[in-house]
Amino acid sequence: MKVCIVGASGKLGRYMVQHALDRGYEVVGVCRERSVPKLDAFTGRITVVPGATDDREVIRRAVQGCDGVLTVLVPWGVHQYATGTAQAVLDFAPKGARLVFSCGWHITRDGKDVYHWRLRAFAAVVGPLARLLRLIDVNDQVEACRRVFSSATRWTVVRGSDLEEGESQGLPIWRLHVGDPALKSNITRRVDFALFMVEALTDESLVHEAPAIVGCRTPSALAAEG
Repeated sequence: MKVCIVGASGKLGRYMVQHALDRGYEVVGVCRERSVPKLDAFTGRITVVPGATDDREVIRRAVQGCDGVLTVLVPWGVHQYATGTAQAVLDFAPKGARLVFSCGWHITRDGKDVYHWRLRAFAAVVGPLARLLRLIDVNDQVEACRRVFSSATRWTVVRGSDLEEGESQGLPIWRLHVGDPALKSNITRRVDFALFMVEALTDESLVHEAPAIVGCRTPSALAAEG
C-alpha cells in the first residue's frame, strides 16, 4: 500500500509515519518546508513533499498513485487552512482511495453528540479569542469536515479526545457519538490516535463514519468493554 500523510512532521503525523512503515507501506509525507528536518529520523525510508498542506499543487503531486491519504486537519490562522487542505485532498486523491482525516470531539456529523458543559464553555470562550488573535479558527475545521461528510469519497473522520504522550496501550475503542459512557475518560495516547488512523485505512466498517475514540485502557473504556 502507498500512503500519503498530510501533516507528517507534527507529533501525530510522525507517529502515523512510523505505524505505516511498520506495516511495510510506502509513505509520502507532506509538511511545511521549514518542518522537513523533523522528519530526519525517516531519511531514506519515506518521500517528503515540502509545502503548505493547503497548497493544491503540493497535494496533487503528493497523492498521486496513493491507495490511502491520512490528513491532519489543523485550523491554523484565519484563512481556511484546514478547509483548503481537506478540499485539495478530496479533489486530487485517486478515485477509490481511502481518505482518513483527524479532528477533535467538537466536530459533529449529525448533531447527536452530547458534550460536557466544560467542553462547551471552553469552546465558547477560547474559540472566539483564538480567532480574534488570528491564531486558529475552529470554524475552519468544522467547514473542512462538512465538505468531507458531503463528498462521495471513501472517507473516515476520526474524532479524538484529549491527548497525552506515553507508550502505546493498543488500539483505541470508538463510538458513534460523543457522550457515550465509554468515552467518559476523555483521554487517548497520541501514539494510539495515530494507530487508529492507520488501522482505519483497511477497516471497511469505518467508511463514511466519524468515530469518536478514547484510549482502550482508560477506566471508561474498560468498564464498557466489561
